[in-house]
Amino acid sequence: MHTNSLIELDRSAYQNNIGFLKKTFGKKVIISSVVKGNAYGHGVQEFVSMAFECGVKHFSVFDVQEAKVVKTTLTNKATIMVMGLVQDEDLEWVIQNDVEFFVFDKSRLTNAMKVAKKLDRKAILHIEVETGMNRTGFDKKELNAVITYLKKEEQHLTFKGLCTHYAGAESIANYYRVDQQIKKFEEIYAFFCKNNLKPQIRHSACSAASIMFPQTRMDMVRIGIMQYGLWPSPEVFVTYLNSKKNKTDPLQRVITWKSAIMSVKKVNSGEFIGYGTSFMAKRKMTIATIPIGYCHGYSRSLSNQGRVLIHGQRCVVVGSVNMNMMTVDITDLEMAKKEDEVVLIGTQKELSISVASFSDFSDQLNYELLTRISKAIPRKIIK
Repeated sequence: MHTNSLIELDRSAYQNNIGFLKKTFGKKVIISSVVKGNAYGHGVQEFVSMAFECGVKHFSVFDVQEAKVVKTTLTNKATIMVMGLVQDEDLEWVIQNDVEFFVFDKSRLTNAMKVAKKLDRKAILHIEVETGMNRTGFDKKELNAVITYLKKEEQHLTFKGLCTHYAGAESIANYYRVDQQIKKFEEIYAFFCKNNLKPQIRHSACSAASIMFPQTRMDMVRIGIMQYGLWPSPEVFVTYLNSKKNKTDPLQRVITWKSAIMSVKKVNSGEFIGYGTSFMAKRKMTIATIPIGYCHGYSRSLSNQGRVLIHGQRCVVVGSVNMNMMTVDITDLEMAKKEDEVVLIGTQKELSISVASFSDFSDQLNYELLTRISKAIPRKIIK
């Protein structure tokens, strides 16, 4: 475990976000907390513990390894759903522990039945259908066979959900494509019902779709980025604001990332800082070295342009971001010294550095930055 920085998770901010989401979606819609990618960098164990205490009872993960972490953390207190990878050797654990999972091809469907039959337990399935994402999901031509199989093996298979995923609901540029997906999903649902096979729930919405296309909320929404206090894109945020009289952001950022100054030194005018010649001092400068680099998740693309907060002021990253360190300009901060707090994401005094701001200085997405934060950095729940 690293001791060079700390991730803080704000419980009151998360409670605020969940409260907003519940009010927006209504009491009948289940909120599934998406915690793939180490809970978007927040730390699965710490985050799901906090989320459960805030009333969340359903969690979505990408693979079985993530499901096991949630299961170990919460035992049998919550529903766990695997949206992606379930290898054949993991099916027994999944079914034995009543973990729900997406099924999007024939081999997984038949293997799930065989293992369920062997264990004398029911596999809890969510049938994913292809509506236009062209990634995973049963094609329309396969649905008759799927329906026949689910009916035939109902003793071993529980048809819990019918689901799909939208291709870029966060951008108005994808409006037509997503609109067509919604229509196709409704047609597929009607086809299942016509064949006397109705899922317990329907779900298709991620954070972006839940705001941009309210009709996609259905019985359950799979909410990732918004529960962490961030918007999927500026377009989604603007769409929300335009629908309300109150033009304020209802979400609060859950994560804060802090470190401390490791050393301070003087650099003369005309000298280069760090590897190579990407930054030359144009005046006498004071440089602070921070023990954070790209191995911790602070992208090398932020070399010579990233920002951190020290003593409530923004300081620019100068030189290349190294594997374990980076240097920042503190020339105008005479009071700065070794071990002073450095905020990489979060608020210090009157200023903030948001996760979204990183995209201003690089081509990183919110999601990319967060999920790249090292798992070895300790996470702490505050408030």
